[in-house]
Amino acid sequence: MLPAALPFPDIGTDLFSFDIGGVTFALRWYALAYIFGILIGWRICLSAISRPALWTSAGPPLDRTQIEDLLTWIIIGVIAGGRLGFVLFYQPAYYLANPLEILMVWQGGMSFHGGFAGVVIAALLFCLRQNASLLSTGDLLALATPPGLFLGRLANFTNNELWGRPTDVPWAVIFPGEVAQACPGISDLCARHPSQLYEALLEGLILGMLLIYLAWGRGWLKMPGALAGVFLTGYGLARSFVEMFRQPDQQFVTADNPIGHAFHFGEWGLTMGQLLSMPMVLVGLALIVFARRERGRKAPPRRAAM
Repeated sequence: MLPAALPFPDIGTDLFSFDIGGVTFALRWYALAYIFGILIGWRICLSAISRPALWTSAGPPLDRTQIEDLLTWIIIGVIAGGRLGFVLFYQPAYYLANPLEILMVWQGGMSFHGGFAGVVIAALLFCLRQNASLLSTGDLLALATPPGLFLGRLANFTNNELWGRPTDVPWAVIFPGEVAQACPGISDLCARHPSQLYEALLEGLILGMLLIYLAWGRGWLKMPGALAGVFLTGYGLARSFVEMFRQPDQQFVTADNPIGHAFHFGEWGLTMGQLLSMPMVLVGLALIVFARRERGRKAPPRRAAM
């Protein structure tokens, strides 16, 4: 299983660290991914609103100042929603018994789907306060999100977390650690799918490039809600696909459910990631259909040829 496996590039979890008075200060790759993801998304939003021709006659939904204000709301939504989503979706029993640990976000445990729900709620409240178009603001957020997903998944890889299932593909990675090496039926070193990199490629790079092409090259910002729909559909499909290669959540793995399905009937089932992604796909497709129909309804009728 190992001749073609790749060693894990152990660059550590910190970019740098130093001690002052016995206290360690560190800049972690994961924090850096969040910082640069937010900055890149912010720049993409500013670039989009600076081009009125990309939008409908009503213009961009937000100005520069509003976008900067929205960032604060989004950061709060990501952290609060991501943490609560992890607690509710993945380890409710544990945190019910240890409720104070819910606030210990530095100990890890964040859910993308929970963070996404937090962003939706934050954006909804912000748009209501600012009397801004929720659908067009959603399109802006769709453009801004993939860079953060790309960098975040790379950080998952460098942090040696969320690795994939055991495999013998040539690009398999030997992740270090007792848990990563605990592979049933494998006595030698265990190589796994680098599923974090699969997600970085699909959810971050490819989906992000598609959204930018549709916005700048195909005029989809003139259809409020369409790009948000593409993002929801694309992310949901990409996540559902990669779930087939990710190591299942341990709390769902049992003797009769080795795949780790959160919902299963016999050998067939869905992981928690797939289960949470299905509504995203359905809502995304509905948004695309709605946006295209609205554009067709508002388009001026064609004159008959003489």
